[in-house]
Amino acid sequence: MTAPTTGATAATTPPEAEEVLTVRGLSVAVNDVGLVQDVDLTIRRGERVGLIGESGSGKSLTALSIMGLLPEDITATGSVRLAGVEHDLIGADESRMSRVRGKDIAMVFQEPMTALNPTMKVGRQVAEPLLIHRTRLDRASAHAAAVDLLDQVGIPDPAAAAQAYPHQFSGGQRQRIVLAIALANDPALLVCDEPTTALDVTVQAKVLDLIVRGVEERDAAMLFITHDLAVVATACERVLVMYGGRVVEAGPVQDVFTRPRHRYTQGLIGASNLALVDENGRLSTIAGSVPGGGQFPAGCVFRTRCPQATQECAERPPWTSTGPDAGYACFHPTSPEEVVSHG
Repeated sequence: MTAPTTGATAATTPPEAEEVLTVRGLSVAVNDVGLVQDVDLTIRRGERVGLIGESGSGKSLTALSIMGLLPEDITATGSVRLAGVEHDLIGADESRMSRVRGKDIAMVFQEPMTALNPTMKVGRQVAEPLLIHRTRLDRASAHAAAVDLLDQVGIPDPAAAAQAYPHQFSGGQRQRIVLAIALANDPALLVCDEPTTALDVTVQAKVLDLIVRGVEERDAAMLFITHDLAVVATACERVLVMYGGRVVEAGPVQDVFTRPRHRYTQGLIGASNLALVDENGRLSTIAGSVPGGGQFPAGCVFRTRCPQATQECAERPPWTSTGPDAGYACFHPTSPEEVVSHG
């Protein structure tokens, strides 16, 4: 992965734009063990927001909480409100959530083969959300709309493709089909959970372009979850950095990637820089690993991996600001090169 560069994103969403997603105090736990803690997030209409962090940071749990797709033994508290939906998504039963998912909010998952039904022709799968939410009232018009959607996402010969099964397509084509399903009802919010990770670099760029174009054409909001900083720099306007189940930094992509405030963010940026090597040519890494659920330290959750951490980092309250750009302040700001280690 190359170091992220910024400047390729569209103009910043105007502050007066409608708030599509409002998350306040979102916490996720299993058997009283905290996995995600006090996440605040706001995404406005037409805005593209990235959510980054190492595996185990809580990114996917945050997305699944928003979608109401957490496993039964995992619980979420706090508030998740979606524009146009009267009820809070947290605590809503499956009957109410099924009327929201696929219509007001949709998701593109990492592995398309698990998101598609291997026994159903893809045209029928694309048409299904149109019929369920009554966007199309008969199968003929739903099928025609499905063919058009397959064409929009770049599937060759979409009419013939609609009659094929998922296994007859490549990985990149299957992800395009999943995107067509997600965009079928013009959702106000599209959630993407590592949608390009399993694809090669060339296909990844094409699928990413389709995702961005799809939300732009619909003036939809987007939450894009990834570990790839370069993808966020290309596709998003604002970014949130998660670590240890908390948002440790948030702000415009340009600001966060060029002037990171928190040492964890600095470490991520340093580790993504392929030019940053030691005298033996070894790439840089952040020492250690993300603590497991229930093992998050007090104060700054990154302090157990931070070479400059002091007792002050353990004793000071973790939050230093409020609102959509809430996060931690680092008491020892430094350059990314000083945060990462070799080996």
